[in-house]
Amino acid sequence: MTEATIDQTRRRIETLRAEITRHNELYFAQDAPEISDDQWDALFRELKDLEEQYPELATPGSPTRTVGAPVVGGGLAKVRHETPMMSLDKALRPEEIAEFAARTRRFLGGGELAFHTMPKFDGLALELVYQRGRLTLAATRGDGVTGENVTANALTIAGLPAELAFPEEGLLDALDRPERLTVRGEVYLEKEEFLRLNARREEEGLAFFANPRNAAAGALRQLDAEVTRGRRLNFFAYGLADPGALGLTTYGQVLDALKGWGLAVESSPYTVGGLTLEGVQAVFAELEEARDGLPYEIDGLVVTLEDLALWDRLGATARAPRYALAAKFKPRLAETTVLDIEVQVGRTGVLTPVAKLAPVAVGGVTVRNASLHNEDELARKDVRVGDTVLVRRAGEVIPEVVEVVRSRRPEEGRASFPFPAECPACGTATVRRPGEAARRCPNPWCPPQVRERFYHFGGKNALDIKGLGDSLVDRLITDGLVKIPTDLYRLTFDQVKTLPRFGEKSAKNLLAALETSKTAPLWRFIHALGIRHVGERSSQILAGGFSSLDEL
Repeated sequence: MTEATIDQTRRRIETLRAEITRHNELYFAQDAPEISDDQWDALFRELKDLEEQYPELATPGSPTRTVGAPVVGGGLAKVRHETPMMSLDKALRPEEIAEFAARTRRFLGGGELAFHTMPKFDGLALELVYQRGRLTLAATRGDGVTGENVTANALTIAGLPAELAFPEEGLLDALDRPERLTVRGEVYLEKEEFLRLNARREEEGLAFFANPRNAAAGALRQLDAEVTRGRRLNFFAYGLADPGALGLTTYGQVLDALKGWGLAVESSPYTVGGLTLEGVQAVFAELEEARDGLPYEIDGLVVTLEDLALWDRLGATARAPRYALAAKFKPRLAETTVLDIEVQVGRTGVLTPVAKLAPVAVGGVTVRNASLHNEDELARKDVRVGDTVLVRRAGEVIPEVVEVVRSRRPEEGRASFPFPAECPACGTATVRRPGEAARRCPNPWCPPQVRERFYHFGGKNALDIKGLGDSLVDRLITDGLVKIPTDLYRLTFDQVKTLPRFGEKSAKNLLAALETSKTAPLWRFIHALGIRHVGERSSQILAGGFSSLDEL
């Protein structure tokens, strides 16, 4: 290999490491992913392949040898895991399941293998520590070594008992009521609840949660447990930190023990043990077809060796055990036509291009709109009105244009979409700051921005002003009764009661809700202000560091 090739490869590896590290921080620490899991998997696989091909360029701190993202700042106490919480290696093609089995068999020197399967949840890993059967600690994975203490929030989750049950008979009787148990599992949102949350956010003019994992993680890491309770989280237990120390011999026994202690364990027909490789492949194919019928989102199948004694023999790499694999499903795609491209203006003035699509079913959901994210992304994909495009739901939820089917574009071509230099809502010249992907309208009185600020101010995650819906806000602005959110507190009974569909009772209720909002916790008011980069969690941290608004 020439020196020039080495330099080129080194630069590509450094670029991949920086990009993956940035996305890990967004995904694990900020709960704000910018790319889909499939896109992250592709970056990770490219880096892993390059490091294996050129081992002299590998480094101990590479994302291929680390887990999650470090816990930095925040208002939650840090917790060090007694046993590292690792990730799983991924199979991105079905045939890689067979390669995993063959590789494992070679490592063990031959012999038959038995496997256990379980759907791969789209959630957040959680560790629970029980002392004498009582929950004393719940912690996020963090970077696998250090996580965050979320015990108070965990106690609000369905399927996660504060105290374990210890049956008197059967397998569990032999375990003799362990003094200390460290349980591993997944916090997740059911599909119905996820849709409810996003529908509520749409009503409030807030950005959608990108996926169930994003919503669950944000809820679990709140500083206010009541916010967590309102998200209706669920929990599945799937493992123990040291099952062999309890005398258990198979993974199936681990799940039986967890279930016997009162923890929720996934119980679909796809959680099954004692399988051959052929059995695993059959379950994978069946689950890929049937996954829409499950009440929660999944993106693959976890394949684990049944025999716990083999776990110790196989050991682990720096970031993942060798006895298990996450086999990922192919992203679901659909073909449709771009009917139009609209540029929408958000609360902070960001201009977002949105593709209006001929309705198409993607994974059981009818998709009519898909975000094109920003000016650069629109140019990179070169999406044009009239194009045939492939669409998927990123993270199985948010519609996304994957690519244009170039072969279906007429030879004479269609004009590229001209990204507006002026705000489509108010005509103000747009600006784009150095280092930012977003183009913005700098006019604070731009009508969509004004409306969005009101929607956000009174939303459930801010001051939660009952009765202040979108249509009422629009009417108040149109009638000139309010210009900025604080004008709401100057409204009079006579002004409100004469509004369409309002009467004396509705007017009294709204004014009472406005009065109640004055006593909201400080963090809710900070969040209601709509400061860029200051979301719910940042607002809670700021409120925890300052005793009053004046001090802040």
